[in-house]
Amino acid sequence: MNIKQNAQIVLDKVLEKGATGDLIIDESESLSLSAREGELEEYKISSSQVFGLRVIRDNKVGTAYSEASDLEALETMIDQAFTNASFAAEDEHEAIMDIQEELSTDDEFFCPRDDSTVEQKVDTILALEAALLSKDKIKNVPYNGIQSGNGSRHLFSTAGLVARSSAKSNTCYAYALMEEGDINVMEGCGQAARVFAEIETEDIVNEVYQRCEEILKGKPVESKRYDVIFDSECQPDLFGVFSSMFSGKSAKDGVNPMKDKLDTKIADPRLNLLDSPLLSEGFGYTLFDAEGMPTKELSLIENGELKTFLHNSATADFFKTKTTANATRGPRSTLGVGLHQLMIRAGETSKQDLSSGEYLEITDLTGLHSGANAISGNFSFGASGFLCRDGQRIQPVRQITVAGNFFEMLERIRLIGDVANWNWSRSCLMPSIRFADVAVSG
Repeated sequence: MNIKQNAQIVLDKVLEKGATGDLIIDESESLSLSAREGELEEYKISSSQVFGLRVIRDNKVGTAYSEASDLEALETMIDQAFTNASFAAEDEHEAIMDIQEELSTDDEFFCPRDDSTVEQKVDTILALEAALLSKDKIKNVPYNGIQSGNGSRHLFSTAGLVARSSAKSNTCYAYALMEEGDINVMEGCGQAARVFAEIETEDIVNEVYQRCEEILKGKPVESKRYDVIFDSECQPDLFGVFSSMFSGKSAKDGVNPMKDKLDTKIADPRLNLLDSPLLSEGFGYTLFDAEGMPTKELSLIENGELKTFLHNSATADFFKTKTTANATRGPRSTLGVGLHQLMIRAGETSKQDLSSGEYLEITDLTGLHSGANAISGNFSFGASGFLCRDGQRIQPVRQITVAGNFFEMLERIRLIGDVANWNWSRSCLMPSIRFADVAVSG
């Protein structure tokens, strides 16, 4: 039987039991490679198909999953979902959405033909490591890899929803350890593309080496408050640590510090932050959410004001509003909410004006989760980067701590650049933001 036939069998049985439900079927094929000292350290090819069922009967929700597609396994999954529902507390807010659409992504764009072979990828990762090891002062390349994958999601519901999304991805990255005397540093970068041939490994080698060499002899700066610009990798990481501030689920649970601040100013009026799931050049592109709701651009912060939270149907019902199509659920998990692709609109400040005067450019942050409190907004991160003046790096900086309150930083934005850039994994699109008066200790 094919996927659609299997889904119909499952959902028919759900209806026979007097319930509603939806079924997620995730399929994936992946290749993972890494090198160590001229040999393959990892060579892993895997594939999977997982069924994840959610049933709702008498306001009680039950979930179960199966990694097998035979009829006996599917019937066991159904029985387990109803058993789990019988032990659940009643939830008046969670329901199967009445969506009867047929949705499908464009395979020609998201799953383009890729003629690269496994052998080519093996040769590439070995050559990448060898090229870095041949560089002066590079002692090791402890982290490197190529990941290639094909992923598909099918979503069906008792309401009549039929949705499918598929995408290909290739990533390549390397982190190298450089030593000179008794000092050392490790830096890295990567690239992502839908077609493997579009990845430029020579550029990765050159950038990794340049990043190591530039930061190797860094030293602490004077402890004081600085203007700070986080680079295109660190800035998305920083916003990601505090992304629960947009969660309707955490607001429902009473642990979102912004729960009472809708339609109030929480940031500089020049800040416009959105969830942009339909930007097709990003790898977070999402046509529909985990409940089958078609996605659209969502303004979270508009001219400095918090406009909405991320909602699934249950949190939306709780707050008596509409879902924002930000439901998340895997075959093995329950209903949640999450961002698809974070985007900040470009501002009006030129690169020259953005980089005028003295500031710190932060290129690496450590302790992102252990050093942050997502509820209070307080953080303290280890950092490295460069002391800059008028766009010129005048001193590499290491062994410093950047500390403050993220929510207060949003109100202390000095400038927003006029060009937005993707991070290397192509999950966030942001301009450079210059934050004012950030506490830095050496």
